[in-house]
Order: sequence, then structure tokens, then C-alpha cells
Amino acid sequence: MSFAGVIIGVGAFIIIGVLHPIVIKAEYYIGSKAWPIFLLTGLLCIGFSLVCEKLVLSALLAVLGFSLLWSIQELFQQVERVERGWFPRNPKKDGFRR
Repeated sequence: MSFAGVIIGVGAFIIIGVLHPIVIKAEYYIGSKAWPIFLLTGLLCIGFSLVCEKLVLSALLAVLGFSLLWSIQELFQQVERVERGWFPRNPKKDGFRR
């Protein structure tokens, strides 16, 4: 019996669940200017997944990497959600920057 698929599935579920509030917090404290952080860390994770010899770890790194890349889109959508009033604006930021 192999648990690799189940481990990868649970890991993907956790990664996606953890990144959602991270995107919200990143937009609140940094704004959309945080997208290069998501890009760089996503590309690094994908690169590490290519050289990792352990199948489960390689798959989890790839899932994390592509989830981080997807988070860039979510970050800009979060800006729109804040503009619509669905999420609170950070009053400490200078104006509202895109």
C-alpha cells in the first residue's frame, strides 16, 4: 500500500488553505507590491522540486510553487475585493495603492 498520493493530497489541501490568509495579510500590510515575493518564492519552489529526488517532497514543492504563482492573481483580486468593501482597508497605509 502506498500513501504517497494521500500525503500529496493532504499537503496540497494544507498549502492552499494556508496561502489564502497569507494573501489577505500580504495585501493588508504590503499591498499589491508584494507580488514579486510570491513570484520569487514560487519559482524557487518549482526549481527545487525539479532537483529533489524524493517523489513526495518534489510534488509538494511543485504544488507550493504553483500555488504561490496562483497567489499573485489572488493578490490583485484581493485589492479589488478591498476596493468593493468586502475586506477592510489598512488605515496605516499611505492612501490606497494598487
